[in-house]
Amino acid sequence: MGLSVIIVYFKWKFLRTQLEKYNNAAKFWMKIFALNFAMGVVTGIPMEFQFGTNWAKFSELTGGIIGHTLAMEGMFSFFLESSFLGLFLFGEKLLGQKLHFLTGFLVFLGSWASGYLIIATHSWMQNPVGYEILENGKFVLTNFSALFSNPWLYPAFFHNQLGSVLTSAFVVGGIGAFYILNNKHSEYGKLFVKTGVVFGLVSSILLAVPTGDLMAKNLIKYQPVTFAAMEGIFKTEEGVGIVLIGQPNIKEQKLDNKIEVPNMLSFLTYQKWDAEIKGLNEFEPSTHPTNISGLYYAYHIMAGLGTLFIGLMMLAAFFLYSKKLFQTKWILWIMIAAIPFPYIANTAGWYTAELGRQPWLVYNLMRTTDGVSPTVSSGNTLFTLLGFIGLYLLLGMLFLILVGKIIYKGPITAKK
Repeated sequence: MGLSVIIVYFKWKFLRTQLEKYNNAAKFWMKIFALNFAMGVVTGIPMEFQFGTNWAKFSELTGGIIGHTLAMEGMFSFFLESSFLGLFLFGEKLLGQKLHFLTGFLVFLGSWASGYLIIATHSWMQNPVGYEILENGKFVLTNFSALFSNPWLYPAFFHNQLGSVLTSAFVVGGIGAFYILNNKHSEYGKLFVKTGVVFGLVSSILLAVPTGDLMAKNLIKYQPVTFAAMEGIFKTEEGVGIVLIGQPNIKEQKLDNKIEVPNMLSFLTYQKWDAEIKGLNEFEPSTHPTNISGLYYAYHIMAGLGTLFIGLMMLAAFFLYSKKLFQTKWILWIMIAAIPFPYIANTAGWYTAELGRQPWLVYNLMRTTDGVSPTVSSGNTLFTLLGFIGLYLLLGMLFLILVGKIIYKGPITAKK
């Protein structure tokens, strides 16, 4: 999703400047986008099938609500994205440059609409709105617009999308650094590094403020027990510090070996240095997140990496502004080495969201244990999981080989 933004930017720059390098850059990254899209299809469709196979009770009871957004994602955004992806890849000569740009923009629109509708589904599970529960236990939608005005939705959506932009920026910048260091496709390498740094700096800052801050405020308001668990607050305190390092001790209900900035969490949360934040002791143990340690570590991995991303992008932007970035090899090497870390941060962010909602499928309304398929055994689930792991491992290796070949070949140089 983030890569589609950068592709549209390159194509727009080509229309503005008529410099062929921007057009070649757009087509180069669209090839990699297409491979990502193909991988998304073969991984995403089985995930949607699992609503019926592994989560039949959940689908039966909540299908009247989540079915709307998931069907819209499949019927509208997926087909919009896939159709115009083909036109962008193969229709440049037929369409002309302006229509070719339009197809790229529609690919971007489709991918972001897909993310929006899926996040809308997820947001309803985190903060259910506009529903009624019938006598038979089924959820029905009583207010369609409430799905799309859910206060959880927009901070979550933009936080997710900016995470994808940041990931793409690191990939684009890292590949550009690789070209510069290898003295291969240097013109494109400089373009990719500059683009990656600018997009990476903006997205990394916006991930923290305002979207990350708004997400935290939503947690305080709608899921305070989750907030307490992910921050490692076992007992209600005033003037709570923000923990940089620490290990949850579940047995003794405390953090071991913690290093913190005093009062900072209270200030960031309530803009008061001595504000009170409720701890886990305020809530029934049955409502505590199932895996407090996993939630705590996932959140701190995400937040810690996010802070490092801001620092790295600020440093790279300084050298770019000073016109020294392309000659500073150690930063270029760091940009290459940093490529995997946004993927780790995004995964940790989703772990935070999902572990934080447990033990609920629909927060405070349906427990996870009540949504599983009653006729599917744990053995069957484990067997299919292992099968998917093996299949996706092979597909992942094939994906890396194909992407590697595209990167090795590099962008097509304009014919003179």
